[in-house]
Amino acid sequence: MKISHLSFGASSLGSVFRETNEKESFEAVETAIEGGINFIDVSPYYGHYKAETVLGKALRNIPRDKYYLSTKVGRYGKDGKNTWDYSAKRVTDSVYESMERLGIDHIDLINVHDIEFQAALPGGLQKVVDETLPALFKLRDKGIVGHVGITDLQLDNLKWVIEQFEKSVGDFKSPSTENGARRVESILNFCHYTLNDDALVDYLDFFEQHGVGIINASPLSMGLLSQRGVPAWHPAPKPLIEVCERAAAHCQAKGYPIEKLAVQYSVSNPRIASTLFSSANPANVRRNIEWANEEPDWQLVQEVKDIIGNQQRVTWANS
Repeated sequence: MKISHLSFGASSLGSVFRETNEKESFEAVETAIEGGINFIDVSPYYGHYKAETVLGKALRNIPRDKYYLSTKVGRYGKDGKNTWDYSAKRVTDSVYESMERLGIDHIDLINVHDIEFQAALPGGLQKVVDETLPALFKLRDKGIVGHVGITDLQLDNLKWVIEQFEKSVGDFKSPSTENGARRVESILNFCHYTLNDDALVDYLDFFEQHGVGIINASPLSMGLLSQRGVPAWHPAPKPLIEVCERAAAHCQAKGYPIEKLAVQYSVSNPRIASTLFSSANPANVRRNIEWANEEPDWQLVQEVKDIIGNQQRVTWANS
């Protein structure tokens, strides 16, 4: 897949960050496509199936050849509670359920969602290697899905699963997937190529050597890099939140919103295929597209990094 350097994350359509309405959500999706974005990411977990349902309605009037679509398996929700199930049967059923909600008959990229949660379940991450991924590759062999990937906040988990899956299917010889070769084809990692945390850089060589496509997400670091500030649920430690607030104020004083700088920085690395952002506001979508097509103020980037200082690469557990 040749995907746009900026991609549309549909989590906002599930009212994950604020209450949204369908008309505005439809317009946000249309604005993304019209602005040159050709990759859309969603999950049954976002809004507990709402995001997929709303996105499916939005896509009815958009030609299928205008976008690649990614959704996920393994992480769900019901009655406001998180649930996880990475078993072969559940993830297989999940793919067909997602296609029904989305109104499509083919998923371009299917991802195992937030694999670190399986690490705490019976079978650990080895279950992703032995059961989850093989089930998804059976669907790829049938033409139901086009490509298979994994997502997580923790970079070490992504690396471990890639290595172990390659061992399970035989020696890795080539990044090609021709002739039915099975390998993890992409990773989606979030909050690790941002102004406050560029840890993804340390793994680029590994992913490239193993023929794995790289998708970055959350250029605003889940709200840390914004004038509005973090939501109450944000898991970042207080010292990191405080320096990011100072960085946002510094950018504002310079007349250069930190959101603009954050988006421009996150899309600036040519080794990263695409960066995902999410918004159900058409104006925000349009603005992010404009920003992503401009070079960042590199002097200001350095000033922001200096302000963040020893809080660079400070991370947190997934939630």
